Amino acid sequence: MTVLRSDIPARLDRLPWSRWHWRVVIALGVAWVLDGLEVTLVGSIGAVLERPDTLGLSAGEIGLSGSVYVAGAVLGALLFGRLTDRLGRKKLFLITLVVYTVGTLATAFSPNFAFFALCRFVTGLGIGGEYAAINSAIDELIPARVRGRVNLAINGSFWIGAALGAALSLVLLDTRVVGPVWGWRAGFALGAVLAVAILLVRRDVPESPRWLIAHGRADEAKRIVDRIEAEVEAQHGPLPAPQGHVNYTAARATSPSMREVARVLLQRYRQRSVVALALMVSQAFFYNAIFFTYALVLTRFYGVPEGSVALYIFPFALGNVLGPLLLGPLFDSVGRRKMIALTYVLAGVGLAFTGWAFMMGWLDARSQALCWSAVFFLASAAASSAYLTVSEVFPLEMRAMAIAIFYAVGMGAGGFAAPVLFGLLIETGSRGAVMVGYAIGAALVIVAGLLALRYAADAERKPLEEVAPPLSSEDGAADART
Repeated sequence: MTVLRSDIPARLDRLPWSRWHWRVVIALGVAWVLDGLEVTLVGSIGAVLERPDTLGLSAGEIGLSGSVYVAGAVLGALLFGRLTDRLGRKKLFLITLVVYTVGTLATAFSPNFAFFALCRFVTGLGIGGEYAAINSAIDELIPARVRGRVNLAINGSFWIGAALGAALSLVLLDTRVVGPVWGWRAGFALGAVLAVAILLVRRDVPESPRWLIAHGRADEAKRIVDRIEAEVEAQHGPLPAPQGHVNYTAARATSPSMREVARVLLQRYRQRSVVALALMVSQAFFYNAIFFTYALVLTRFYGVPEGSVALYIFPFALGNVLGPLLLGPLFDSVGRRKMIALTYVLAGVGLAFTGWAFMMGWLDARSQALCWSAVFFLASAAASSAYLTVSEVFPLEMRAMAIAIFYAVGMGAGGFAAPVLFGLLIETGSRGAVMVGYAIGAALVIVAGLLALRYAADAERKPLEEVAPPLSSEDGAADART
C-alpha cells in the first residue's frame, strides 16, 4: 500500500493572519451579504410589486415567489454541494456566483409573475450552492486557531446585506431618486453589479490544497501552499516549522457515493448528525418565523406604515451583525460546546420573555424592535455556529455534501413551516396565538442547545483532520472499517 505523508494541513494551520487571508474572507464571505440583500430587498419591495404599474402581483404570488426562492436554494445546495466535493471548491464557488448573477440580473427585467418566479428560483439555486461551496473552502483555508470566529463573522454578514437591502429599497423607491416603477428593478441590477465585482476578486482565490491532496493532486497542492507561504512570509517574515502530518493511503479521484455519505452520517458520525440536524432545524425555524413575519407584526399590531418598515430592519440587522463578531472569539477560546449551548439557550429564553411582553402589550414598535435586536445578538451567533458545526465535523471528501444536506433539511423544515405557521397565527389577530409560535421557536432552540452541550464535538483550535479524519487518510480508512 502506498502511503503519502503530507504536512500541507499543518502548513496552512500554522500561518499567521495576513492580507492573503483577508482577501479570501472578503472574496468568499460576500455570499451571505448577497443572500441578505436578496431576501430583504424582496421583502421591502413586496408592496411595490402589487402596483399595476410594476408587476401587479397578488399577495399570494409574492409569498409564492419567496417559497420558490427557498426551494431553489435547497435544490442548489444539494446539486452544487455534490459537485463541490466531486469537482473542487474553486470551480463551484465561481459557477454558483455566476448562476446567482444571471438570476438576479434577469429579475430586474421581469415582465410578469412567471418570469419573476423563475428568476427567483435561479437566484436561489446560486445562493444555495454558495453555502455549500463557500463554507467548505473557508474552513479548509483558514487556520484552525481562528476558524470559529472567522466562520461566525462571515455567516453573520448576511445582516450587512439585509441592512444594504433595506437602505437600497428606501433610496431607490423614493420618487425623488428613482421611484417605485423602476426602483425595484434598479435594486436587483445593483445586486448583479456587486456580484460581478466579487467574481473578479474571487478568481484569485486558489483551490483548497486539502481537497487537492485528498484527490491525489499532491504536486498541485504543494505549489499553491508554496505561493501562499511566500506571500505571508513577505508580510510577516520567516514562518515557524509546521507541526504534524497526515498519512493519505488511498487518494480518491471521485467523491464518495451517496450510499457512503449516508453510512458516514448515519453510522460513523450518528451522534454528530443528530446534533447538526437539531441545530440547523431549530435555528431555521427561529429565524424564519421572526424575520419573514417581521413586517406583518409591525404593521398589524403596531400600526407601522408599510413604507417605514425598512427603518426597523437597521437595529435588527445591527444586533445580528455584532453578535457573531463579538461572541465569535469565545467559540475558539471557551469552546464550541459551551458557547453553542449558551447562545442557543439564552436566545430561546430571550425570545420567550420578549413574546410574553408582546402578548401582555408592554411593548411598542420601537421597544419590540430593540428587544428583537437583543435576542438576535445571541441568536445570530447561535445560527452561525450551526453552519460552523456542519462544515467542520465531517470528512473532507463529503464536507460540501454534508453542509448541503443539513442546510436543505433545515431550510425545508424551518424555511417553509415557520413563515406559514406564523402567518396563520398573525392572521388571527391574537397576540396570544402569536405567543404560541414564539414559544415553539424558543423551545426548539433551547432543546438544541442542551443537545449540543452534551453531544457536540470539541472542535475548537483543532485541525480539521483531527476533528474528522479524511476518508482517504489512514485514520479515516480505519474508522470506516470499524
